[in-house]
Amino acid sequence: MTKTNAGNFFEDFRIGQELVHATPRTVTSGDVALYTALYGTRFALQSSDAFAQSLGLPRAPVDDLLVFHIVFGKTVPDVSLNAIANLGYAECRFGASVYPGDTLSTRSVVIGLRENSNRESGVVHVRSTGRNQHGEVVLDYVRWVMVRKRDPKAELPVAVTPKLAPAVAASDLVVPAGLSLGSYDAQLAGATHRWRDYDIGERVDHVDGMTIEEAEHMIATRLYQNTAKVHFDQRLAAGSRFGRRLIYGGHIISLARALSFNGLANALRLAAINAGSHTNPTLAGDTIYAWSEVTDKAELAHRTDVGALRLRTLAVKNAPSSAFPDKSADGRTDPAVVLDLDYWVLMPR
Repeated sequence: MTKTNAGNFFEDFRIGQELVHATPRTVTSGDVALYTALYGTRFALQSSDAFAQSLGLPRAPVDDLLVFHIVFGKTVPDVSLNAIANLGYAECRFGASVYPGDTLSTRSVVIGLRENSNRESGVVHVRSTGRNQHGEVVLDYVRWVMVRKRDPKAELPVAVTPKLAPAVAASDLVVPAGLSLGSYDAQLAGATHRWRDYDIGERVDHVDGMTIEEAEHMIATRLYQNTAKVHFDQRLAAGSRFGRRLIYGGHIISLARALSFNGLANALRLAAINAGSHTNPTLAGDTIYAWSEVTDKAELAHRTDVGALRLRTLAVKNAPSSAFPDKSADGRTDPAVVLDLDYWVLMPR
């Protein structure tokens, strides 16, 4: 009996199966510094203890996407070590704020299984929940991933595809405990545009671009203890249709969020991800740009200082985003678009 972990293949999953993921992770200020170095994120709330304290928080919270990546990374050895591609996200809601010193752990439940017609792989849906050392939920989300089969001839149970909500309701968004924006300093935050200044249907070109280097995307993925082979093993990747390592989709999400500061500097918290898809692959050497569209706005119950803005951000490779590349008339996604992300942010009113 082998003592090493080859990862689960598609036929190893069962509906209702609970996966307790190994290696709880204590988040440190070093993690935060490295995350900033990788993406150049500039949102004031996550950058400055003094700024966060002026708004009622004990110190600067950990970037929401760093929390996402750490919680996600725990799941990889059990869910997607043998993945072909991570396909999408839904019902992703951020809960209690995370601070350096907090320890995060993750559990997942299999909620969907569907074999592909080629019988060589299938799609697995899991709901993953990350908690801190106090048992508080910091993140709950669904993702689906295409996983190889060990044996193409293996017989599988009837397919189950979960019914997922089209969006997280604005009433379910979590405002960090203690947060009060009465003394919010827009100058220090970097922009004067608040929730009231954005209109539904408005588009924002984030202008700036960032080229991805081979080493940095692997450093980033290792930071999250994500062990997916497609990101690291060039010998394995050489036999794929791209012949190179694929970049972890979450790396693109973080780049797009960092780039969105130019135009959305007061989007102080990523509160939920409604849907997300990696529409085309990204490889080292690609340059990422981004643009966003405001798709909805919501007031929050009992809050006059903060509102929710629903955004759709598209990351684009090797082409400026000034033309807002999207879908053609026949519904096909522009080949330059590598990420289509639908999410809610909190913003001072």
